[in-house]
Amino acid sequence: MPAYNAELYIDQAIQSILDQTFEDFECIIIDDCSTDRTWEIIQRYADQDDRIIAIRNEHNLKICKTLNK
Repeated sequence: MPAYNAELYIDQAIQSILDQTFEDFECIIIDDCSTDRTWEIIQRYADQDDRIIAIRNEHNLKICKTLNK
């Protein structure tokens, strides 16, 4: 899942994935070099749940390149 300056929505998006009944998954979230608190929120979830994989781009790649990554 790509994320860029999604501080207002990323918490709800991640929580909706975790609330699903299917539990055998890996959720890869790539922060596209956000300037808000998006990265901190993603890291908090990744620290609490091993199914969440947090990656951060070194610079903003935009959505297409981030999805390809």
